[in-house]
Amino acid sequence: MNAFWIILTGSLVATCCSLLGCYLILRRMAMVGDAISHAVLPGIVIAFLLTGSRDSVPMLIGAGLLGVLTTFLIEFFHRYARVQADAAIGVTFTWLFAIGIILISVFAGQVDLDQECVLYGEIAYVPLDLWITSGGLSMGPRTVWTLSVVTLLIAFFIIIGYKELFLTTFDPAFAAAIGISTSLWYYLLMTAVSLTTVASFESVGAILVVAFLVAPPATAYLLTDNFKAMLVISVIVGILSSIVGYYLAVWMDGSIAGAIATVTGIAFTLAFLFSPTRGILLRQKRVQGVSH
Repeated sequence: MNAFWIILTGSLVATCCSLLGCYLILRRMAMVGDAISHAVLPGIVIAFLLTGSRDSVPMLIGAGLLGVLTTFLIEFFHRYARVQADAAIGVTFTWLFAIGIILISVFAGQVDLDQECVLYGEIAYVPLDLWITSGGLSMGPRTVWTLSVVTLLIAFFIIIGYKELFLTTFDPAFAAAIGISTSLWYYLLMTAVSLTTVASFESVGAILVVAFLVAPPATAYLLTDNFKAMLVISVIVGILSSIVGYYLAVWMDGSIAGAIATVTGIAFTLAFLFSPTRGILLRQKRVQGVSH
């Protein structure tokens, strides 16, 4: 049963991250998830100092607020300071992460936290944190319930705002011309990314969240030119990576998160080499065939 909960957790994270990652890839903001996962550290520390509790609710609220602030600062530096998007991401998350580390070191006597514990969860521990009702009934791991709600919210957000997200991603000038607020949908998308990242990284680890945000969408991008197909393929790649990665980790007796992230990289490499439209090996064969 533990295997089922671990694979289900990985699949839920893969679904959320892959769907949002498609938009981030096309907007050239693939590493914003990595930025958020590090920049939320001060929010977690401040939430602990204010509440004195390590309960997940105040932690999620504090981290979520800092995640939204991170996306605001990235866009502010990029739009008003004319800093390149990748530089804005790097500057923002490094100094916010540094502030979090300083807060931990200054309030070391009051904060029963460390940055590794906060940022790098372990998916293998998911089955241990059970939701037990007052009547003693086990409802399964808390993380699965949290991620299920987040997955439904992300799916609902993409379905409802598909046209607006599509236009602001592919042609923001046209979207603005027909009255769609590009800034509003940018911040809504970044809020969704913040919610997903914060809800996921404590249980599965920041590295796995970033891997799911980037690798499955990038793999799907190499396999199709249809955006709806890209969304579906990226989710399928993420879920299959969770399944294969888990059993690879069991076989190797190694890190589950590391194995899953490795499988996403292998999937991308295979698409890079053998994609019917963009695969480098097949493209070389077509060029050689034409030359002959």
